[in-house]
Amino acid sequence: MNWRLEVVPVPVSDVNAALMFYQEGLGFNLDFDLDDQAGSATRVIQLTPPGSGCSIQIGPGRATMPPGSLKGLQLVVPDLLTARAELTARGVVVSPIVVFDDRGQQRLYQEGEDLNNVGVMYLEDPDGNSWTLQQITDRP
Repeated sequence: MNWRLEVVPVPVSDVNAALMFYQEGLGFNLDFDLDDQAGSATRVIQLTPPGSGCSIQIGPGRATMPPGSLKGLQLVVPDLLTARAELTARGVVVSPIVVFDDRGQQRLYQEGEDLNNVGVMYLEDPDGNSWTLQQITDRP
């Protein structure tokens, strides 16, 4: 039997600000934006990172955690330098790229280093939910 993680609820305080961040800032695809038209109490928004089989949902009541409390979500990209350039061009604040050495210690990336499996950068959405972007170009 296959078990797939399909949706992660992300706790946000301002649905419209989060929608703009994830869609315009991170480039996530909008799958749907459902509103009961009688108010926003049941609004459900689902977005999917390009190429991902797992989506996020935002909206009132979509997560039982306080806004900003989701930490450590991870996205994998084939090219961290390109991803960083795209995100900063869209106005997203991202950390410097760091690499993990063979002891698991982080240090700043130095130009020309191989980032495969060891290079990461960090960002937060408007509420403080945190994301890690890791480069994986091929797996060992």
